[in-house]
Amino acid sequence: MDRVQLLLVGIPLFLVCSDLINLFAPPPPPKPRPSHHHHHHPHNPPIAPETLEFPLQKPAAGRGIGYGSTININFCASCSYRGTAVTMKKMLEATFPGIDVVLANYPPALPKRILAKVVPAVQMGVIGIIMAGEQIFPMVGIVNPPQWYYSLRANRFGSMASTWLLGNFLQSFLQSSGAFEVYCNDELVYSKLKEGRFPGEIELKDLIGKKLSRSVVVDGLGDMWS
Repeated sequence: MDRVQLLLVGIPLFLVCSDLINLFAPPPPPKPRPSHHHHHHPHNPPIAPETLEFPLQKPAAGRGIGYGSTININFCASCSYRGTAVTMKKMLEATFPGIDVVLANYPPALPKRILAKVVPAVQMGVIGIIMAGEQIFPMVGIVNPPQWYYSLRANRFGSMASTWLLGNFLQSFLQSSGAFEVYCNDELVYSKLKEGRFPGEIELKDLIGKKLSRSVVVDGLGDMWS
């Protein structure tokens, strides 16, 4: 083979191997999230028993309405939804000071995830047959290769490139969930899978505000408790 042929063969093989490594590599460990709920004060005097009967704690001065609440935005990472998720995260953090907004990938269904891992193996198998089918078929007991093999072999470089492109397209489709799900304190607030569209910024702000207002109690003196 000359250099052009080696390049045409090497690029698809390199990209397929990269896909395999990325698919089967273990995910990175999750980053520890700071906790806003538990603060240990070992030198504080013991609390009187009667104060434990009231479960609500008055927030310190300067804390926003979102303090202690968590918003989870689970989105389809392979659908290029990250930009929208980051925009919503910044908007919510600016609107509700003290709120914790967590972004995470929403994986597709289990059958699609399994098929997405099978696709690279099929890609490698087809490319291997195109390159060395005359040696592979006798090893599995097939004396005369099928007609489709000769069709692929007639334009093997085009066949390998088509196999790689089609496999990547199919893999991307199987890895996509199309989700953009928003949770407030583990309660579903908005679902793109149900609504079929993204939430508007004002719409999402109102939904989160209503959820947070339900967990806020205002006493008779006008002090806010959460």
